[in-house]
Amino acid sequence: MPLFSHQHLRVLLQQQLVRVNTAPEIAKKVADNLVEASLKGHDSHGVTLLPRYIRAILAGDLNANAELKTVRDAGPILSFQGEHGFGQLLGEQAMTAGIERVRQFGVAIVGLANSHHLGRIGAWAEQVADAGLVSIHFANVAAPSAVLPFEGLRPRLGTNPFCVGIPLQNRPPVVLDFATSAIAGNKARVAWNEGRPIPEGCAVDANGQPTTDPGVLMTEPRGALLPFGGHKGAGLSLICSLLGAALTGGETESHQIPPRAGIINNMLSILFDPQRLGAGEHYQQELLAQVDWVRNDQQGRDVQIPGEPERRAYARRQQEGIHIDEVSWGEFMALEILSA
Repeated sequence: MPLFSHQHLRVLLQQQLVRVNTAPEIAKKVADNLVEASLKGHDSHGVTLLPRYIRAILAGDLNANAELKTVRDAGPILSFQGEHGFGQLLGEQAMTAGIERVRQFGVAIVGLANSHHLGRIGAWAEQVADAGLVSIHFANVAAPSAVLPFEGLRPRLGTNPFCVGIPLQNRPPVVLDFATSAIAGNKARVAWNEGRPIPEGCAVDANGQPTTDPGVLMTEPRGALLPFGGHKGAGLSLICSLLGAALTGGETESHQIPPRAGIINNMLSILFDPQRLGAGEHYQQELLAQVDWVRNDQQGRDVQIPGEPERRAYARRQQEGIHIDEVSWGEFMALEILSA
């Protein structure tokens, strides 16, 4: 597989986005976000998405220069429309607005509907945590249903991510960020490109039979992903769609959305200042004590706290570079023809 430095990829992605009339400052933000996702080990949300973004722009399903539109402003409650603009820009702007309101009110509830792909939701939790605030995020994917409900026969849910970020004093934040499906849809895409199976218990084929072949999710007749943890993941996926889309003005999976060039997300975010809750000034001591307790006396086992795998991957890939699978690299090579 081709191997590239993160510096080279930032320039390459930005150049390709500018070629399809994306403003340079937006192109840089999108490129940096995708590269950062790859650096943190999430290739599914990283640089290999760029060809799809380009195709979405050319198909009119991604408005490359759209700006965040305020729908409702009611003090600590903010509602935005994304107008199919880059989620890398709109997500950051929506969180910045939410952070400002938390400074005023102690809490903010932020709705963002009809944004193009918001990427790795953990990036927005990290942005909020950097401001010393806690955040909770419920997102849905306005796309054809790809996930079976618990004990269901037909896909009715999305891969709908859930995320929480909690800042720690003098330490990196705890960031829990996962798809409510057993694996993210784009992780299956990467496995398919690389010619490797997906883990057992993640998908079924079009006949409902368990499979480790990612191709059943990419070609007709399509199979479906399973929710993580049975009824728990399925329930949380439904909640993400109800809160992230139905309550923000976005589309739930019930619209039976046809396949589309772009990736449209909706998200509800709750931000708050932990210092204003009942734990008072000593809450950080309790947070640190619990994190340390989770690791305590584990007989040398490498107990991981949410957010640590990303930081380890980041340190390694900054030094070693980022691999791009052969299929995705072929798509990169075709971009000049595609956007000519």
